[in-house]
Amino acid sequence: MTVPGFVEFDPAGACPCGGCAQERRALQHALAVRDGGYPAAHGARRALVLVATAGTVLSSGVSGSGTAVALAPGAGTGAQAGRDRAALAPAAAHGLARTARPAAVAAAPLTRAQIIARAQRWVSAQVPYNMNRYWSDGYRQDCSGFISMAWNLGRSQWTGSLAQYGTRIAKSELRPGDMLLFHNPGNPGAGSHATIFGGWADSSRTRYIAYEQTRPHTVKRSTPYAYWSNSRQYVAYRYRGLADGGDPGGDPGGTSAFPGAGSFGPGAHNAYVTRLGRMLVERGGGRFYTSGPGPRWSEADRRATEAFQRAQGWNGAEADGIPGPATWSYLVNGRGRDITGSGGGSGAAAFPGAGWFRPGQSNGYVTSLGKRLVSKGFGKHYTSGPGPRWTEADRRNVEAFQRAQGWTGRDADGYPGPETWRRLFR
Repeated sequence: MTVPGFVEFDPAGACPCGGCAQERRALQHALAVRDGGYPAAHGARRALVLVATAGTVLSSGVSGSGTAVALAPGAGTGAQAGRDRAALAPAAAHGLARTARPAAVAAAPLTRAQIIARAQRWVSAQVPYNMNRYWSDGYRQDCSGFISMAWNLGRSQWTGSLAQYGTRIAKSELRPGDMLLFHNPGNPGAGSHATIFGGWADSSRTRYIAYEQTRPHTVKRSTPYAYWSNSRQYVAYRYRGLADGGDPGGDPGGTSAFPGAGSFGPGAHNAYVTRLGRMLVERGGGRFYTSGPGPRWSEADRRATEAFQRAQGWNGAEADGIPGPATWSYLVNGRGRDITGSGGGSGAAAFPGAGWFRPGQSNGYVTSLGKRLVSKGFGKHYTSGPGPRWTEADRRNVEAFQRAQGWTGRDADGYPGPETWRRLFR
């Protein structure tokens, strides 16, 4: 597969466009004011400091098809003021005038749902990739401009500055709206990139849904973790201005801290119960749920938790179906053993559905199926594993099991159905 192409914006480069030129002018102004340069600047120091820190205009108004740019008080006369006006004009042409804020100040808080919705707007519009142009909302049309837009940073950052708006997190803590960032400090134009994390695409967490700005336009697609290239160089960040702890489905934010035993058990109704259920499903506990998982504690949550605890070799009070600090830590950090097909002592497990067992699928059900086949004496086609990714070896072993039941034709096609599953796990 062709690796997506992109070129990262570098404010120190020689790009002649108005937006990039304005970034360089702002930096020059800031240095001049700091070092006492530009003799004419002393009479308008306040205006220059504001212009330099904002990086663009200080206030603006739109009248007809033009954009009016206003300088700060005290900067309206003299040669220096003329240079300031000349520097600000290109910014207005590129949409920066309408969205400028100081680079060190985050914009208004956002929820995860709002971040994803903002990212989706560019996906729906198929905004063309162009590091020299700015979209109608004022953000530069490259990958870091896209992140700046999704996080509502007010102005387009670059991969070298995006991290200051986030808090570094672990892979296990990733939730929709977080960012995956690779900044190549030695050569920002060589591989530097950033995406918005939209959720895991498989239970093994080897692929995720990425919202990204790349050639030819903004996309939303399943992507190998952390990216197609330079995968080990990517770092996960959570937006510092996150207004809510939850993702669009009600997740409490991915914190690894145990919320307390009181968050679980009969009568509990909160986002931690939802998160627990989702983690249990990812670890092979989906068969215990006929719907959900959801925020109201249910017997399905208890049985799935017990199955996970027993899979770790725990028993007695350590496998009572109520998560404690150890259970929670194992789940949020991806530690320990997954739930097997016969876990939890609940008898035959419900068939999870044919869609889990198809080429390209990777999930805990495939692992459970393979292990069960081996235990029944139908694992001869495995040269390794079994594992979570569906392979031809899985299909041939299932077919052998089905033929041993006396089935033929489509009843022995190698893909498990409800009856195949029932006979394997009874």
